[in-house]
Amino acid sequence: MPPEDRTEDRTADRTEDRTDYRLSGALTARLLGVAVAGLGALLIVLVVVVGLLSLPRPVLTAGVLLIAAAVVAAGLLALRRGYVVRLDRDGYRVRHVRGAGTTAARWTDVEDVVATLVAGERCVVLRLRDGRSTTIPVRMLSARTEDFVTDLQAHLNRGHGYRRIR
Repeated sequence: MPPEDRTEDRTADRTEDRTDYRLSGALTARLLGVAVAGLGALLIVLVVVVGLLSLPRPVLTAGVLLIAAAVVAAGLLALRRGYVVRLDRDGYRVRHVRGAGTTAARWTDVEDVVATLVAGERCVVLRLRDGRSTTIPVRMLSARTEDFVTDLQAHLNRGHGYRRIR
């Protein structure tokens, strides 16, 4: 199934005037896996150091407890995961996206929106009137690409005061 057709278990969080898009479940799991693997490597180093230096067992026990606490904290952080993109009545805000460019702007500052490929990833680029831009890799988001773009267009139209002709 192509990435643009996927449906994640957690879609956007919506209120009347605001939509929050969270990190995709697959990316969250990948980041959590890296964290757990790193903590596992740290545990191996701790066991080797305690063994080579003949340190007392309480040192190892304390280290294991700290690493276990770090694993639990990483899991809780992954479950809590805040928004990556927030669209509201006044504008947008982007967090946790390296290379996003401008991370927040008002809708009235947005000149146009384009879909493009950046480093092989599908992205939405919001180009601002002053020449700056915001790049959002859509695969990072927990919603379908089409749903995100439709919602983005609706917020942008409302922000510019456009209404549907009936």
